[in-house]
Amino acid sequence: MELSHRFGVKNFVFASSSSVYGGSKSTFFSEDESVDNPVSPYAASKKACELLAYTYHHLYKLNVTGLRFFTVYGPRGRPDMAPFKFIDRVSRGEELQQFGDGSSSRDYTYIDDIVDGVVRAIDRPYSYQVFNLGKGSGTSLAEFLSIVQKHVGKKAIIKVMPDQPGDVPYTCADVSKAYDLLGYAATVPFDEGIRRTAEWYKNEYQTQVVETPKPGLKQCPSYADILSKPSNPIVKVVSQEQIKPQRRVLSHWG
Repeated sequence: MELSHRFGVKNFVFASSSSVYGGSKSTFFSEDESVDNPVSPYAASKKACELLAYTYHHLYKLNVTGLRFFTVYGPRGRPDMAPFKFIDRVSRGEELQQFGDGSSSRDYTYIDDIVDGVVRAIDRPYSYQVFNLGKGSGTSLAEFLSIVQKHVGKKAIIKVMPDQPGDVPYTCADVSKAYDLLGYAATVPFDEGIRRTAEWYKNEYQTQVVETPKPGLKQCPSYADILSKPSNPIVKVVSQEQIKPQRRVLSHWG
């Protein structure tokens, strides 16, 4: 933000999180709610970012938009997040951990919808605004696991564990503000998003990254490791002429 202020950036857009809502009892989490009582260090750090961003807006008139993402998932997603972990472990026939009785619910948002919201926020500067970016409906953990098993085509081996400290039982975004001011609306249902993610895992990740186990200890390479190998068929080499139009688009956004 300091560099944005110094170099006259017209619109500063940053990622916050639905975690700032903590243990909210609301049916739909609204940007108008008080979020002064975070229940985890991660949530506290995101709330701190929002406060710092407002300070820069107040002092230097920097246009700032904070986007509260609701559980983003999809192809090439973080391997420590539930969608990837569940698809990975069900595919391998390995045990997965279910925290709680399966009734906890999250508003899972497919990556394409999140990207659409980010681009809309970049193209529509406001003096200072915070928006929810979510699907606007929740999916229970039990239903989540059922959908994963359907699209992977295997039965999950589930170990039920106690609830994790700091986890919130429920998240669901009120996206009416983002709809009114950004024209944002999620378009990918959770079932379809998991189908696409499982398809990517099977056709790209599993065939390129997950190698046949051999005797002894072995660490599987990450997807980033595989992409870094020049000989990998996934890596697509593009010419400078192909890159130039993208640069023009980025400079236009900036």
